Amino acid sequence: MLWDGVNIMKKSFLNYDKAILTVMVQADNPDRIKELINKSLPCGAEAFGIQFEQLKPEYRQKGIYKELFSYTEKPVYVTNYRSAYNTGKTDEILAEELMELADCGATLCDVIGDLFDKQPDEVASSADAINKQKDLIEKLHKKGSQVLISSHILKYTSAERVLEIALEHQKRGADISKIVTWAETMEQQLENMKIINMLKENISIPFLFLSGGECRILRRIGGELGCCMYLTVYEYDEFATPSQPLLQNVKKIRDNI
Repeated sequence: MLWDGVNIMKKSFLNYDKAILTVMVQADNPDRIKELINKSLPCGAEAFGIQFEQLKPEYRQKGIYKELFSYTEKPVYVTNYRSAYNTGKTDEILAEELMELADCGATLCDVIGDLFDKQPDEVASSADAINKQKDLIEKLHKKGSQVLISSHILKYTSAERVLEIALEHQKRGADISKIVTWAETMEQQLENMKIINMLKENISIPFLFLSGGECRILRRIGGELGCCMYLTVYEYDEFATPSQPLLQNVKKIRDNI
């Protein structure tokens, strides 16, 4: 298959019959990343998400990137957020580093929704920033990488606003839309579950809709309702995101449902 004249990588985050079990890998050194990959594979990991903002600067090298991406035959999702060792870097530098990760073999690149125009809900609004995002996404596609746009709103958000953001992600060229909201009550959680169905009916790209707060059921059954993947962890350590469920638990839920 060809995509804008470029061979599509065999590894992919698209077109699966079931929501793909993705293990998020956060570590400050390559050996720990490999250890988590090795532990996760026998437990059913189908993809990995490496959060490169956590990797110490001395390991931010092309040779190490290529080694990590070739370490597993599974597709690899990468983030390069503004946190951890990226604190203080400009968005232009983050974008350049994302391009470098794509060059080295990243399957899916996470473009922050407010890249070049930092906003509280991580959705850029300036025309200049939006055009820069579109240009970056086009370049990532030409390198053979798929693109996810993420907006971590981290507060309870209306269905209308969630749909507006997802449609904007789609318009900017994303292959996957990722939106993270919040739920503190069962009522809010039920509304979030309804939002998944609304996204299924109104956008044409795969999506990942998650919720933080006290009500996190979407992180455990979202894939059965329409989300394209699960974000899990193999084990909880100092780097793991506490709200992300354990791989072994989510696999049991998905397989049994």
